[in-house]
Amino acid sequence: MFFSNLRGADQGLVTNDGTGLWSSMIGRSRSAAGVKVTPESALAITVLQNCVTLLAESVAQLPLEMYRRLGDGKRESASDHPLYDVLRYQPNPWQTPYEYRECSQLACGLRGNAYSFIERHDDGSVKALYPMHNDKVTVLKGPDLLPYYRVGGHDPLPMRLVHHVRWHTKNHYTGMSPIELHADAVGLAQAVRHYASKSFANGTAVSGVIERPKESVAIKDESSIQRIVDQWGEKFSGVDNAKKVAMLQEGMTFKPLSMSNVDAELLGILKITGTDLARIYKIPPHMINDLEKASYNSLEQLLIQYVIFALMPWVKRHEEAMMRDFLLPGERRQYFIEFNLSGLLRGDQKSRYDSYAVGRQWGWLSINDIRRLENMPPVANGDIYLQPLNMTDVANELPNMHNPNVRAQLEQQRDDIVRMLAA
Repeated sequence: MFFSNLRGADQGLVTNDGTGLWSSMIGRSRSAAGVKVTPESALAITVLQNCVTLLAESVAQLPLEMYRRLGDGKRESASDHPLYDVLRYQPNPWQTPYEYRECSQLACGLRGNAYSFIERHDDGSVKALYPMHNDKVTVLKGPDLLPYYRVGGHDPLPMRLVHHVRWHTKNHYTGMSPIELHADAVGLAQAVRHYASKSFANGTAVSGVIERPKESVAIKDESSIQRIVDQWGEKFSGVDNAKKVAMLQEGMTFKPLSMSNVDAELLGILKITGTDLARIYKIPPHMINDLEKASYNSLEQLLIQYVIFALMPWVKRHEEAMMRDFLLPGERRQYFIEFNLSGLLRGDQKSRYDSYAVGRQWGWLSINDIRRLENMPPVANGDIYLQPLNMTDVANELPNMHNPNVRAQLEQQRDDIVRMLAA
């Protein structure tokens, strides 16, 4: 049947601790702050929701292409393959490609794993993809060392019927949940927000008190006390009454109240916890609306940093999981699946045009190459690559010195070098 569990005595179970239905019911992911942490409660934190959905939306909006290798580094769109329509147009009867990839990445960002059931044609090609909830899936290790997937109480499904994208893993079969791995950081953020909410709901926030000297006769009539306080509020509270002069009788004094140290540091704690959560997903501060240390000149580099170090690893996980699960073994040398990130890595318009000019001048970009990078249609005769006249292949014969044009060009180069040395 199945091998022993990697972490205990249950037969074949390799799902990480703290995941699944039972942990969500009994709350095993309790933080040091005493707050129960679940993917659902963590998603309510604005900074973490920003990070998780930013990655999910970025992956979902990237153009996804399936190519056929033609040799010599050439490729063409494999639009005639059955998988092409599933990836580009309709993964299942009710979801768009954007929705499917967004949900898949959202599950990875919160739980470390994304599962989909693969419906196949008779020839083995992919017909549709149906997302499965993480709490319903249990991962098993079979005698062939391949993962098997039990959904609910049904018989285990083989690997060929499940598309599995995983985050960092300790057991090589299931990804760790970022939320459970960093339960203390998430729990601290939840606790701070809970404290702030309860402070506003139940706390007293008065601007000051009116004090009477001890030797004065205490006012015991509650209505008299209320009348004095109401008159003070009517005359001196609010914007319209700012800077008015008050006169107190019978030795009374007004004493303003300041915030406690905990309340004064609440804003700083909220900011620190937000930055800490962004570190989990490697999100630059400016992408969680923290522009304190950002400048106009650095924003472009921060965006490229986000693409390379935060988004690219997730994209590669999705690409290679698709190659493994969607393509048959005999197809993997002929076809490949790729996200197009070139649009996110481009600089501003002037920088792009300058780099295009260099590439065009030195011969490694054609007009159609440039137009393709700018998402423009090709033009006739646009696939010609230029070569500078003063550049020759060392494998070719020496230039023909009897050709007047060649001699004139060489003489011009010689004169340029002489003038440069003389200067």
